[in-house]
Amino acid sequence: MTVLVDDPIWPAHGRLWAHLVSDESLTELHAFAAAQNLPRRAFDVDHYDVPAEALPRLLAAGAEHVGGKELVRRLIRSGLRVRARDRR
Repeated sequence: MTVLVDDPIWPAHGRLWAHLVSDESLTELHAFAAAQNLPRRAFDVDHYDVPAEALPRLLAAGAEHVGGKELVRRLIRSGLRVRARDRR
């Protein structure tokens, strides 16, 4: 099981946000998110948007911290990445 989280650098709604992904499966990602009480509405096609203040809890639960470029590389390699043009 590998759940990854990047740096919270994305501003929205008065806070900074990070991305939470799995490099294994969406089932794994949803299970991890549910165990960490992340709302399903935070899921956006291939990742969860998570507020900066959730990072310590996610890391303590076993998420691996990686940079944004590494997160995207591993998501692409897993076959789970959905390109922006294919999102809607």
